[in-house]
Amino acid sequence: MLIGEVARRSGVSARMLRHYDSLGLVRPTGRTQAGYREYSRQDIRRILHVESLRSLGLSLREVGYALDDPGFAPSELVDDLIRQTRERIAGETELLARLGRIGAAEPAGWQDVLRIVALLQGLGSESAGTRQRAALSSVEPVPVPVGALAEAALDETDPNVAGALRWALARSGDGGCAVLADGLGSPVAEVRERAVRTLAEIPNGEATALLHEALTNSDIVVRRCAAPALGLRGAPDAVPTLITMVVEETNDVDAADALSALAGDPALADRIATLLVDRLAHGTAEPSARRRLTQALADIPGATASHALADLSHDEDRAVALVAEYILGVREAR
Repeated sequence: MLIGEVARRSGVSARMLRHYDSLGLVRPTGRTQAGYREYSRQDIRRILHVESLRSLGLSLREVGYALDDPGFAPSELVDDLIRQTRERIAGETELLARLGRIGAAEPAGWQDVLRIVALLQGLGSESAGTRQRAALSSVEPVPVPVGALAEAALDETDPNVAGALRWALARSGDGGCAVLADGLGSPVAEVRERAVRTLAEIPNGEATALLHEALTNSDIVVRRCAAPALGLRGAPDAVPTLITMVVEETNDVDAADALSALAGDPALADRIATLLVDRLAHGTAEPSARRRLTQALADIPGATASHALADLSHDEDRAVALVAEYILGVREAR
């Protein structure tokens, strides 16, 4: 079979067949009566073998070794091809993600693209200072890859850089909430905590909705991070968690501040005071916890809190009684 017919039937171009011939990889072994070189059935079978091995990613040199060396062992080469392919896929996946971030930022021109690329490189730097500067620069009036900022916030371990990323996301408008929502479901506890801390600083409705979901998260750290933020946003479903935080002295000052903010609603003030009193009476016998609950009543307006403080001013725990008496004096002075 002549080269043109082989090319037509095999799908390998005549140019490539000549290249195989020049390398000694596949040489036509026959001759026609007119003296033209002709491919035998065995030659064509070898061409198909060459193409099969090339499809696995082997170089032409490796293909030649595989076909001609009787002692050739494929396992090591296949393992190496697997490693190379994984590295290539990882690189292509990263490139695809980077292109997606640039596209999502909707750059108006190549200058915007270059700024976004510089930002992404900064966020990926091994230097904490470089990452922090990149985060702070992202609030400049240029398109921002918000998803990349959110991903960086979920991965960041340096507290200063993390703070800069949360600040940038809070000012981005979008906030990267879709990425942070995935972070709340991460199997890694540190990532879940970073996600909820970031959401707590984003002042939009989507972030608030995710914080409500976080309040029912199985991770107690996530719940305790979400509750103060929700309290400051006027969400009454945060009250039980906030009171528990006061009792357990877990970020109890922020929890008490959130309860005070919620108590600005008169309907909630009496409910909060009642729950605090219930915990004082039945929830805990720990003296320090009772003092913190009493202190939390200080900024809860209304008759329920005042009556509770009057009763507590006669509490058998002298420290609780003194705290209640002092708070009553301050309230009367107001």
